[in-house]
Amino acid sequence: MSHRWTVRLRLTALYGGLFVLAGAALLTITYLLLAQVLNRQPVSSAAVLEIARVPASRAVSSTTTVEPAMPLDTLTPTEQLDVVRGVQVAQRIQSDVRSETLGSLLRLGGLTLAGVGVAGVWAAWFVAGRTLRPLAEITATARRVADRNLHERIGLTGPRDELRRLADTFDDMLARLDAAFAAQRRFAANASHELKTPLAINRTLIEVALSHPEPSPDVRRLGETLLVVNARHERLIDGLLLLARDDLSTADGVPVDLAEITGHVAAQHGVTDLTTTSSPMTGDPVLLERMVQNLVENAVAYNVPGGTVTVICSHGTLTVTNTGPEIAPFEVGRLFEPFQRLTDRVGSAKGNGLGLSIVRAVARAHDGTVTATPNPGGGLTVTVSFCEPPRRSGKRPR
Repeated sequence: MSHRWTVRLRLTALYGGLFVLAGAALLTITYLLLAQVLNRQPVSSAAVLEIARVPASRAVSSTTTVEPAMPLDTLTPTEQLDVVRGVQVAQRIQSDVRSETLGSLLRLGGLTLAGVGVAGVWAAWFVAGRTLRPLAEITATARRVADRNLHERIGLTGPRDELRRLADTFDDMLARLDAAFAAQRRFAANASHELKTPLAINRTLIEVALSHPEPSPDVRRLGETLLVVNARHERLIDGLLLLARDDLSTADGVPVDLAEITGHVAAQHGVTDLTTTSSPMTGDPVLLERMVQNLVENAVAYNVPGGTVTVICSHGTLTVTNTGPEIAPFEVGRLFEPFQRLTDRVGSAKGNGLGLSIVRAVARAHDGTVTATPNPGGGLTVTVSFCEPPRRSGKRPR
């Protein structure tokens, strides 16, 4: 289980363990030193004579281990026996005192060590939290950056230690990524604008050619085909422009009802299987309408003949389901990437491969999530969820 511990928990265990180990070592050294001192402590001769009830003035020479020397030459045999017994009693008392003293030291020292250990672990937890606070800031910034906000920086202050260098390196990396994505957006936007001009000219020339009186059937068929291809290319360019917009997430979102937008788009595409419940939120109504329109258009365009399209919008969740061809689960993720379509859709004039990419970009810009699930028997269910009314935070899909 230790490999699942957090860094703070491991640091707390390390600091607390070292603190308790140091306390235990100190208690052990104190115990050994005190035991050595007590072992060297001699028996008091005055205590022995008092126990034997022999006057100290009668002791003139010593053959005992009592300190100071206690002579026994002038004592009677009975008094000498009493003195020996007194020595034994004094030594037993001394041994008992020694045992009780060391035992009390262990008991009280152990309780104290336990209390101080708990306080040390708490202090270690606090210190570890303070030590890891810069890492928490780096992690929070990384999460916000992962949500497509490359303009934010950590800006860690304080001494130029290891954590400061890590934060500065992370900021430098964000700056380079931000510049790279900005260059990519500018290139896509400039290229799209440059491509729209010749497409508009082509459309105008074709319409002028078709407006001539009595054009030949071949010319009309060719003109109509070219207009369809030109319109498809214009939709592709519009999609690229939308994905390349640097202000896809506006800071001045307005209150809108997703259910009203869904009902309006469904009516435009002839969807009758519709269920809506008021879903108020804050966002860009134009982008939200484009998101719903792409979902409904995909469901209608890639449905089987005689199939159904079901649209449900309730409590901030939009679900669009169709009865199209069967889709393998491992192919679903590809549908949200630009220009990625299933094999049977490649070359189709129905779409340009940007529909679901735009849906995901708009949902992210409104703090929402998009999921897709293949239906048993064929078709796809796409769900866009807005758990809370989106707060405009300047997040920009890439």
